[in-house]
Amino acid sequence: MNLNVTNTLVRKEAMPILDTLAQKTYLTFKLDNEMFAVDVQNVHEVIKFTSVTKIPGVPPFVSGIINLRDMVVPVVDLRLKLNMSETTKSKKTCVIILDLGHGDGKTIIGALADSVHEVFEFESGQIEQPPHLKGMSRENYIQGVGKRDDQFVILLNMNQVFSSNEVIMLGAAIDEDLDETEEDNNTIH
Repeated sequence: MNLNVTNTLVRKEAMPILDTLAQKTYLTFKLDNEMFAVDVQNVHEVIKFTSVTKIPGVPPFVSGIINLRDMVVPVVDLRLKLNMSETTKSKKTCVIILDLGHGDGKTIIGALADSVHEVFEFESGQIEQPPHLKGMSRENYIQGVGKRDDQFVILLNMNQVFSSNEVIMLGAAIDEDLDETEEDNNTIH
């Protein structure tokens, strides 16, 4: 009985946060057979996946880098990062170009998605708190669970999916690749 009272109190405290989430616009995409969403304010664009250049010595979730209008962008496999199976490339596979971080410390990354679906806003009451599952690490990257068309949509906070060190590493991977390119261009053959 106390458990129900506690859950009710937690839900009432979470309501302002959930209402704030419902006022945002989201881009939805699929990873495996699950629907996810990110705040469109973090999304630069969505591009078709073609290929990536591998970078040695990076964690398995880093697929490589791409050239996006003369900008080197690291590409991550969100499925691997979220402890799912590796992304199988298909005609629907795309790269969501995202901002990570805040202020001057932003890093632009590409995130592989099996497919991108739509941009929309949840209505008030369509978002609930994420479940608190025992043994679930970094659960703070799930902002909420939305319900849309009889399907759950997991709302991701991309700034929490990656640790600060990972964001720094992704930014450093770009800088190191650019440094190597400059050295190659300055080498006399």
